[in-house]
Amino acid sequence: MLGIDRRAARAVWTAALVLLLMGLVYLVRRTLFVFILAVLFAYLLSPLVNLLDRFLPTRTRTPALALAYIIFLGVAVLAGIQIGSLVVEQAHHFVKDFPDRLQGWQAPSPDAPPWFNNAKANAVGKIRTAITERTTDLLSALPQAGLRFITVASDVIYVVVIPILAFFFLKDGRAIRQHFLEVLEEGPRRALLDDVLADINVLLAHYMRSLVVLSLAAFTAYGIFFSILGVPYGVLLAALGGLLEFIPMVGPLTASAAIILVAAISGSHVLTVLIFLVAYRMLQDYILSPHLMERGVQIHPLLVLFGVFAGGEVAGIAGTFLSVPALAMVRILYLRVRRARLHPGGSARTELAAETREP
Repeated sequence: MLGIDRRAARAVWTAALVLLLMGLVYLVRRTLFVFILAVLFAYLLSPLVNLLDRFLPTRTRTPALALAYIIFLGVAVLAGIQIGSLVVEQAHHFVKDFPDRLQGWQAPSPDAPPWFNNAKANAVGKIRTAITERTTDLLSALPQAGLRFITVASDVIYVVVIPILAFFFLKDGRAIRQHFLEVLEEGPRRALLDDVLADINVLLAHYMRSLVVLSLAAFTAYGIFFSILGVPYGVLLAALGGLLEFIPMVGPLTASAAIILVAAISGSHVLTVLIFLVAYRMLQDYILSPHLMERGVQIHPLLVLFGVFAGGEVAGIAGTFLSVPALAMVRILYLRVRRARLHPGGSARTELAAETREP
């Protein structure tokens, strides 16, 4: 009628709805990121909440949640006082002393050829300029970080909202999942959705716990080794290495390059530091990390690198951080859909998902 094809109209309407949904997601991307952080924070606290819930004689999880939050807040405050003060102090020393160390290292070597001295002088000059311009403003602002944290309302809101949202995710996680399942009627599609949600639960749980363990392991190993060897700014470099563990592959490489640069300019056993970093990366990448993530994230390193760089271009630091779990979720969805097509009457849940308790 009137020259309108119903099938074409439905296709156009569906495409318009998809584009509208994508536009809405883009507009609320910051809010979505806050909710994602809240979910990851909930997975981080879920083992402690589950442990306390087993021993507290209550019918609800609320007392266990409250006690878990108190314990986490106490540990965070204690770590901030004990470690954060050292990091800030060494950061100030870094700003003051590092340009002078660069200037001394820039001096020509009497036994080296002129071209080598010129190349070294030019390279060190560029490094010194970059470090001075990009780190002075950042590190000099550390004492005012607390004041700025209080005065910037949006940051305070997000810091407060994330734990609150995580509290509700931990408290009502099972009910939220059940609501998602009730959208579909009993049948293959609902079983597929149940499988996907169970696998994503396993993925996020293991991924977050593995990242925290790897970060703490890197900070501890770096801190002990730098303290024994007497590397300048040891706590600062250890904290940098621990934090950058949250960015897959690229973060540890960046931290290693920064550590080697500081050790080289400070003259602090460069070869020993290099051997230690290589040995630790082999230990972590081939033993510790596969053991922690073997039941959650199984992605080829090339795909991880692609995801990290692509995520960084799309969403900056947030994109690099979320790239690996996003790729792992896409992999889960693909494998589940493929398995459902090949085995329509197959099992609905893997043994791995059945062993993991939801937050």
